Amino acid sequence: MKKQLRLIAAFLICALAPLTFLRAQSDAEKQVTELDVNGLKILVKRRPGVPTVSAALFIRGGSTNLAADTAGIESFMLNASTEASKSFPRETLRKELARTATSIGSSSGRDYSALVMGCTKQSFDDAWKMFTDVVLNPSFASEDVERIRGNILNGLAAKEDAPDEFLNDTVEKTIYAGHPYANDPDGTPANIKRFTVADLVAYHKRVMQTSQLLLVIVGDVDPAQIQKLATASFGTLPRGAYKAPAVPALDLSKPTLDVVNRAIETNYIEGSFAAPSLSDPDYYAMRVAISILQTQIYQEVRTRLNLSYAPDAGLNTNAANNAFIYVTTTKPNDAVSAMLAKMRDLRENEVTGDTIRQYGNFFLTTYYIGQETDAAQAGELARYELLGGGWRNSFAFIDRLRQVTPAQVKAVAQKYMKNVRFDLVGNPTGVDRSVFIQSL
Repeated sequence: MKKQLRLIAAFLICALAPLTFLRAQSDAEKQVTELDVNGLKILVKRRPGVPTVSAALFIRGGSTNLAADTAGIESFMLNASTEASKSFPRETLRKELARTATSIGSSSGRDYSALVMGCTKQSFDDAWKMFTDVVLNPSFASEDVERIRGNILNGLAAKEDAPDEFLNDTVEKTIYAGHPYANDPDGTPANIKRFTVADLVAYHKRVMQTSQLLLVIVGDVDPAQIQKLATASFGTLPRGAYKAPAVPALDLSKPTLDVVNRAIETNYIEGSFAAPSLSDPDYYAMRVAISILQTQIYQEVRTRLNLSYAPDAGLNTNAANNAFIYVTTTKPNDAVSAMLAKMRDLRENEVTGDTIRQYGNFFLTTYYIGQETDAAQAGELARYELLGGGWRNSFAFIDRLRQVTPAQVKAVAQKYMKNVRFDLVGNPTGVDRSVFIQSL
């Protein structure tokens, strides 16, 4: 999850993208076709001349689909689905994936999960058959389920050994306590050990309703052909009556410090604070503010004070959202004090238009780079469709970002950059709590 190379790339490549790219970005909305198959919403973005195709079936709900005793079942089910299907037993599927240079995988998050397929344009027909059979007819063979169970348990155990992963897990337990997001999509060892094949089959049946699904396809494909293929594949699924539940805001109303004592050489620290969601009008000014904060923290904590190799600040994109500051350091008081000083400066002083353009370019450059692939563009369309008020808003992102004013940056800093909830993994000796829980 952590962020070691993001700032370095931003500093190395800080020029604005060419105007031709911006024109292509604005024209891209015209390349998206919205389809409906039996209540299943489908977005097809045609990219003429691109040699690859990405398809992703998204399951709405994420953590809200789960409870304490079912956390992890969606991820487990999706992982097991990719092992084999009715028409493609495991060995057959592996051979066909290799022959056609196709990949099929899954991911799970707090707001939605996905089964994802990537292939070449020339192998799309064969890849589609494998993908849809994995989606609709997973075999859930006992030996496959047990293999996946072991992999998941190993992954959960590994979180204890990697400090960054352990910190991330600690942060989530802190800020998601009492919230639907507390139902971790990765699950718990106890849950993963308990789930049966019958449980996975039943959960698969539960979520395979078109009202809960979204299909996004990006590549040089014909929307009319996708309509035919999707009708043949998904036309008989039940519609259901899924309605996305409202997700409450996170409780980030007061500064706190939680410390986990670990015998490691440095301290791993993350501070979480409130942030607007992707559908909130404040999101764009906050994105600019975080880009400025990120760069200033890097310059201050690493370059000037030499307190850390990779200090960072970032903004998440969840429905119930937060931003964060992050540092690894042997001098936690000094590093945190310096980071909070930069947040206070943004709250108290209005930045210039030149500052917005200068630091905004760092973010825009990495954003452009991150949108080069079919899979990234499919993910962006889905993110806005599911969380950002509709897929069309994804094409207004750059314009809205460029319209942010210095006054708006100061306003969001004052509104959100406060009440930082810190988690520290490392040696608590010498940690001054007053530094961490100071008022901004």
